[in-house]
Amino acid sequence: MTGVELGLAVLGLLIVLIALRMPIGVALIGVSFLGLWQLTNWRIAWGSLGLIPHNFAANWVLSSVPMFLLLGFISYQTRLTEGLFRAARAWLSVLPGGLAIASILGSAGFAAVSGSSIACSATMGRIAVPEMLKSGYHPQLATGTVAVAGTIGALIPPSVIMILYGIVAQVPVTHLFLGGIAAGVLTALGYIAVVMIRVTLDPLLAPSTDDRASWSERIAALRETWPVLLIMLGIFSGLFGGVFTPTEAGAVGATLATLTAILKGSFTLRRFTDAITETVLTTGALIIIGVGASLLTRFLALSGTGDFLSGAILASGAGPMTILLGVILVYLLLGMFLEPIGAMLLTLPIILPVIDGAGFDLLWFGIIVTKLLEIGMITPPIGMNVFVIKGIVPSHITTAAIFRGIWWFLVMDLVLLAVLVLFPGLVMYLPAVFG
Repeated sequence: MTGVELGLAVLGLLIVLIALRMPIGVALIGVSFLGLWQLTNWRIAWGSLGLIPHNFAANWVLSSVPMFLLLGFISYQTRLTEGLFRAARAWLSVLPGGLAIASILGSAGFAAVSGSSIACSATMGRIAVPEMLKSGYHPQLATGTVAVAGTIGALIPPSVIMILYGIVAQVPVTHLFLGGIAAGVLTALGYIAVVMIRVTLDPLLAPSTDDRASWSERIAALRETWPVLLIMLGIFSGLFGGVFTPTEAGAVGATLATLTAILKGSFTLRRFTDAITETVLTTGALIIIGVGASLLTRFLALSGTGDFLSGAILASGAGPMTILLGVILVYLLLGMFLEPIGAMLLTLPIILPVIDGAGFDLLWFGIIVTKLLEIGMITPPIGMNVFVIKGIVPSHITTAAIFRGIWWFLVMDLVLLAVLVLFPGLVMYLPAVFG
């Protein structure tokens, strides 16, 4: 059996194991080790199993992942972002679907201190969904809005997905963060447009309310946003000003979040311990998947399978946009069944050489991949954000009802994706100016 034949067989086995619901990290490590053993010998395979995990985990940029995760979990556990929704509600209640719009902007604000779609949806869901239901909003609009708004969490920096992509693709993380700002803002505006259009067409979805805040109440609500504004200022000024590395920015953010929670009186030892525990568990899971992806990359390189696949695609005569469309379809399909980081690390060893060979910028492609993975967070049958919302809403609201509530937003996501593909300058402008 040639190296390429072995590589294709290993990839086939990987697909079977994932289809059987084996954890992605375990499947990646297992098939890669088996492939290296068959390709070389057991000594080299064992040596790779000892060396590659160390090389991956020792990457300095990777140390920013637990820092930003800790920042997000501290903000979540100590309820630092609750003022975002209240402030947005006070200022936007006059608009059609004002509470839904407030939840979108609140999610965008939380995204700036989190980087996690699930944390975004869970936090805003506990605050916004009960308020919308109490005000007579249709359950599908209320739950669907918060589920999709959570996807902004991975687009607006800091973003764990972008950090991992930057490590694998060798793209500066700060440049990815800058590119993600435009995509995140555009996504938030698109979701707001969907809410306003739907409510204008069917006012019963979001009954108007006379509960409009006075100017004094609006100013008072703005004062409640100071914790997030302080953390954002500390992170972004240092990160984009060249003062901090991504790791230092995450550490400063986590420190500011802790101090802010103490000043607000929402800090407890139990909440801090829970934040650390969640950070450790999430980081461990991500590292296992990353190690597996690194082993697969080494095996594909040694067997020649990666070059064979990318060469075959590029030699097929398909144009760059056709190749890109095929890659987009692959990620949309994977998003229906796999969690986003696993799907990304599983595919990048094969996809990146193809995209690079087709002439696309890997920085721009990183933003496209992030957007595609976040679309997968709301698409059935395994839309993780949908199930997060299901876990915090009344039992009479079914999972199917929440999925029905996201369809208009899903159409907008595809429109926004097309805009980012056709107008790459939207993504590349800020990295070019400030990078």
